Amino acid sequence: MLLRSLGATIHGYALAPPTTPSLFVEAGVDSMLASHTLADIRDLAALTDALVRANPEVVLHLAAQPLVRYSYREPVETFAVNVMGTVNLLEAVRQHGGVRTIVNVTTDKCYENREWVWPYRENEAIGGHDPYSASKGCAELVTAAYRTAFFAASGVSVATARAGNVIGGGDWADDRLIPDFLRAIDRGVELVIRSPRATRPWQHVLEPLSGYLMLAEQLFGQGAECAEGWNFGPSQEDAKPVEWLLREFAKAFPGMSWRTESSTLHEAHALSLDSSKAHHRLGWRPRWSLQTALVRTASWHKAWRNSEDMAAFTQAQIELYRQSGLEADCGAA
Repeated sequence: MLLRSLGATIHGYALAPPTTPSLFVEAGVDSMLASHTLADIRDLAALTDALVRANPEVVLHLAAQPLVRYSYREPVETFAVNVMGTVNLLEAVRQHGGVRTIVNVTTDKCYENREWVWPYRENEAIGGHDPYSASKGCAELVTAAYRTAFFAASGVSVATARAGNVIGGGDWADDRLIPDFLRAIDRGVELVIRSPRATRPWQHVLEPLSGYLMLAEQLFGQGAECAEGWNFGPSQEDAKPVEWLLREFAKAFPGMSWRTESSTLHEAHALSLDSSKAHHRLGWRPRWSLQTALVRTASWHKAWRNSEDMAAFTQAQIELYRQSGLEADCGAA
């Protein structure tokens, strides 16, 4: 919807929505696409065929198996989707030609996590303790290899983008904190959480999305100058513990309760991103505080429960976000 509001012609390639309900259905996203192929990124032939038919100039790669705990249960699937899926996309672009810009969205968890208090910069070591994090670290290396081995000489500009823990309306994914919270509210049950003191770089989903598009624009215009890894994380004060986030979000849903269950699976305790490079070189900065992001997320869910027009509501939130950027620009002038 953000791309549509900017006047782009959009072609989609994805599996069917993994949840019911889903943002894709509730906000009528399919009606905004010039074409949409339901297929698996692990299918190189289908992916190449869709790319040839769409004939894009810019490719945004966001397909993934995105869950840490699921990756412990299904490591083969996780590596196949996140590593070989990335290989397939880059190979399809290499074989087809015509693409000028690729933004591959990985994750903040691609860094070798040392459980320190400092935010991670783009020049930190890539790593990953769990299959999900490691698979995304591999995707970073795959992208770098294709950039140097093939795309640098052919004029295709390729960058990776690493965001924080995104929140926002229309997310019903399993095993994610805010969707789990909202499911518990809707079902009238107690929420079960793990690692209440774990700190994450929380941000509204529109924040990194705006960064990806700014990066794509710069890649399209400047090419190799921006063909590298980029962080798009929130302000440092918005890296908060899980328990803090729940207390704040619960203000919009009085009566919500939760309890903690321990987990034997390893997950990073402390994680935050340094986005100074995007600030200085792209002019990208977060527009909404975490408090605002929580309010926007709660209002979206309440509107959905009230059977409002969610395409219109979502577009209105996008316009609020864009206007906040204009206000920030005016304030800096």
